[in-house]
Amino acid sequence: MPVTIVVVCSRCGGLLLAKAGQKTRTCPYCGSKVALDRAKKVASAENAYEASEILRKLKSDASARG
Repeated sequence: MPVTIVVVCSRCGGLLLAKAGQKTRTCPYCGSKVALDRAKKVASAENAYEASEILRKLKSDASARG
């Protein structure tokens, strides 16, 4: 079972990390409270390090496109 997920903030579109099983997370970009059960899940990882690597790549890909 994955322990860390990458989700999209429904308010600003920012990517953030959360622990599997966590109910909410505050977006570090806009301060909005994100309900993780309703948030768009982009990726999952077995540990926080792997999840942060995925997040870094997603952000890099997004900046290269736009």
